[in-house]
Amino acid sequence: MMTALPQASAQEFRLPREFRAAWVATVDNIDWPSKPGLTTPEMKREMVTIMETADRLGLNAIIFQIRPHADSLYKSPIEPWSYYLTGVSGQAPADGFDPLEFAIAEAHKRGIELHVWLNPYRAGHPAQKGPYSQDHIINRRPDLVGKYGNFVWMDPGQEEVQDQSFEVFMDVVQRYNIDGLHIDDYFYPYPVTENGVEVPFPDEASFQAARRQEPNLNRGDWRRRNVNRFVRRVYDGIKRRKPWVKFGISPFGIYRPGVPKGIRAGVDQYAQLYADAKLWLQNGWCDYFTPQLYWPITQTPQAFPTLLNWWHSVNTQKRHLWPGQFTSRLNPTGGNWKPQEIVDQIQLVRRKGGMTNGTVHFSMKAFLQDWNGINKPLMDGVYRTKAVVPASPWLDAVAPGAPQNPTASVANGGVIARTDDPDVRFVTVSVNRGGWRFVGSGLPGQVVRVPNLKAGEDIRVSLLDRVGNEGQAVTIKATD
Repeated sequence: MMTALPQASAQEFRLPREFRAAWVATVDNIDWPSKPGLTTPEMKREMVTIMETADRLGLNAIIFQIRPHADSLYKSPIEPWSYYLTGVSGQAPADGFDPLEFAIAEAHKRGIELHVWLNPYRAGHPAQKGPYSQDHIINRRPDLVGKYGNFVWMDPGQEEVQDQSFEVFMDVVQRYNIDGLHIDDYFYPYPVTENGVEVPFPDEASFQAARRQEPNLNRGDWRRRNVNRFVRRVYDGIKRRKPWVKFGISPFGIYRPGVPKGIRAGVDQYAQLYADAKLWLQNGWCDYFTPQLYWPITQTPQAFPTLLNWWHSVNTQKRHLWPGQFTSRLNPTGGNWKPQEIVDQIQLVRRKGGMTNGTVHFSMKAFLQDWNGINKPLMDGVYRTKAVVPASPWLDAVAPGAPQNPTASVANGGVIARTDDPDVRFVTVSVNRGGWRFVGSGLPGQVVRVPNLKAGEDIRVSLLDRVGNEGQAVTIKATD
């Protein structure tokens, strides 16, 4: 006769930890809103659908693009409203609608973190069909921008460009209740060629100005220095204002061609994007790192596991490593991936362990449209059990206290727990049904739903602070 293994007590139980996020792209209306010119109620409904889908899938973070190209999807005192909202650059949505404020509220009440995604240097995109407003940097300061291919770019070598982008970033950190600030792989732009010849990026004037101070300055080193200084400045600036706000970077997935051995790529991010991504990771200038590993497991020149292993090996500061997945390759009209590729990649990341503990999906549309039936393998498989975002102990390792007199009732359909601690972000709830199972999280003072709650069930309640530390758990009985 087999002896049953003893069950973990509520205090011994450990919340599942894994970063499960999706990018919500607004440039060219990729994910949200579905097109320019929607009414405010329509935009709100689409955002709620995003959050409901994320919650149903078991995601715990959304990375929301709020600055596609020197414009804003929030009430900015510095830059104009984005064309992608109303169809008119500089025109505010009706009814005082602030998409970022709304997205934060909808995410947090479902226990989902909201990270903002900003582009530092892109100024103009061909997806914008109308003119730029007069207060857009293209019109306000044409001396700071230049056309490059079909895009317009700010010149990272100009101090005023660095200052404007930094001020935009810090303004968002100071005024909004965000969980993270995120930049992607666009630093200096990907090279443009004409007739097989690479077109020079238009920064000759700012480079020559720098050379007058340092006559032996190399252009590549100067460009990398410009980017390095900005990355370090943003990280330090966030920590001076709100130390709990995480800074994430999502560079191109290959550091350099041939690194590691056998990896090939058409772009050298160190020498062509001027992004010394390994330096940032190894100097600890970020809290999480999301290299875009947008290749399948078996594609030898850029194999997902080979690149994952390399980034894991160089993470000497033990920051979170949450690789980006190209989930949009599931699109049946433009991709050739199957859901198992995404599932297998998630499993590979899990096997690395340590600070390699999650992934980010590009983009949310894959889930909103359930491309190739991806949602079911996630909900019924690798994301069947929900998880909370891993803690960031280098930011703060002090746990919050216990919740104050939490209650669980069938009448409410869940748990209400309160706290006076301003450091607390979420209430977590687990239920004992032949073993403890985490069922979800939400805001203090609001109902955290427990599916099929029954009177008499044991409920475990705890608090998570803004960097993911868990406080002492309390066990209560559900009532009628």
